[in-house]
Amino acid sequence: MAATAGTGDGPRPAAAAGGGPSGGGQAAEGYAVELRGITKRFPGVVANRDIELRVRRGEVHAIVGENGAGKSTLMKTLYGMHRPDEGQILLDGREVHFKSPADAIAAGIGMVHQHFMLADNFTVLENIVLGSEPTKGVRLDRAEARRRIREISDRYSLGLDPDELVENLGVGARQRVEIAKVLYRGATTLILDEPTAVLVPHEVDELFGNLAELTREGLTVIFISHKLDEVRRVANGITVIRRGTTVGTADPRTTTVRQLAEMMVGSELPSPETRTSTVRDEPVLVLRNLTLRTVEGRALIEDVDLTVRAGEVVGIAGVEGNGQAELVDAIMGLRPLAAGEVHLDGGTTGDGGAAGLEDITGWTTRARREAGLGFIPEDRHRQGILLDAPLWENRILGHQTLPPAAKGAFIDRKAARADTERIMQQYDVRAPGPDTLAVALSGGNQQKLIVGREMSSNPRLLIAAHPTRGVDIGAQSAIWELLKDARAEGMGILLISADLDELIGLSDTLQVMLRGRLVATVDPAKVTPEELGGYMTGARTAAGAA
Repeated sequence: MAATAGTGDGPRPAAAAGGGPSGGGQAAEGYAVELRGITKRFPGVVANRDIELRVRRGEVHAIVGENGAGKSTLMKTLYGMHRPDEGQILLDGREVHFKSPADAIAAGIGMVHQHFMLADNFTVLENIVLGSEPTKGVRLDRAEARRRIREISDRYSLGLDPDELVENLGVGARQRVEIAKVLYRGATTLILDEPTAVLVPHEVDELFGNLAELTREGLTVIFISHKLDEVRRVANGITVIRRGTTVGTADPRTTTVRQLAEMMVGSELPSPETRTSTVRDEPVLVLRNLTLRTVEGRALIEDVDLTVRAGEVVGIAGVEGNGQAELVDAIMGLRPLAAGEVHLDGGTTGDGGAAGLEDITGWTTRARREAGLGFIPEDRHRQGILLDAPLWENRILGHQTLPPAAKGAFIDRKAARADTERIMQQYDVRAPGPDTLAVALSGGNQQKLIVGREMSSNPRLLIAAHPTRGVDIGAQSAIWELLKDARAEGMGILLISADLDELIGLSDTLQVMLRGRLVATVDPAKVTPEELGGYMTGARTAAGAA
């Protein structure tokens, strides 16, 4: 039977197809991790209820479920960040009681969080050794630390420079720093939360090869993901969680993606596919010769020309760190340009006529936002949301000078709360109310709040940077539909994503960015993910791409 309801023993480890663990990854007898009847309560909420999980030594075991299903709470409990109210945690058959992550680390548990925990102003080396510094006398032994980090980086193909500042790294490289940090501490069981969310196909293959090597050496990986095709490919066993409890286990060799989706949410997988053109003639964004440089003069983006029209989704594909984030910063006015111009459609005039394009190159970020520039950032925790603030404050974040928040020179809290409740209902943001702190929401609900906030301002242009990163298939489907609806109503959308199926499915025009330049224009109706990956890495050239 492909999938089994209930909470009995998980499936025996199986050789995964493709780049997943196989051969030497066969698990030894016994469980590396066993959770029995785990229950965790918070005020007014039961996050986990009678959870059962069994993971064999030397296997990759996937945990799947919707955002808010309780996966992260469960893993934080295993990692010592929470203490269970009921139930037992066993490692290699021995019951353990963790008071803190330090206890879990000492027991060989390491966790790479979906949202990274790195100090931007520290180097890769300093972040990795922080708290576990090798010393020589009373001083940090940098030579030994550098040797060990390079050994880990080379062994698992992480491509890390120990002396690079983390603030200069893209999201993908930051994730690799987190993985190296866990390996540096000698973890034998790794918890990876959405590890492929920022990777392009060939990087996913490399990661899965790394996981195969880890399991061949007897290490255990707990793999949390929303990408069910990848789960089937890499995992030896699968546990499905819904609404805080275990609903079944599955054998990836015999369970289909559709069956897993139905176990998770009771519906089929969504598709981003949209081929009915809604593109209009009028441009809403025009970039001319956009160039951005470091203080040392190195080009981050160079001579970028780009047009987004009303009713058009222009997708930007590229390996992390090739200028996509800098392009967004330049459009948003977050970095000064070395050269070039940014033009934004001014909407309509007072008599109902078209205002036409305005040169906003010298405008502040606030002025650009007020002129109709919407922004869904790639990292919601760094740029999109205040975790310790209530939802109503997050609703007005970046829009505090506009209705419904603005009331003269003051904030209209009553109106802001009322509009937050509207967004919660319209965009299915699941929370008790507008005064709930954002940190209490799941990642998917945080993202839907941001999407609802930006959509509610009716922007002329929406920059959507990785809009479905780290959300479950239900939230992903909802966000896709919102983008499609906005496109149909004439909104211009600049879409940056690491999900190639998302880019191909949603885009009307697809550009490829490599080393800070737009190097190819491809037809999303014809290009395959493999071909697109080739353009992104430079293996394919622009000749004949469009």
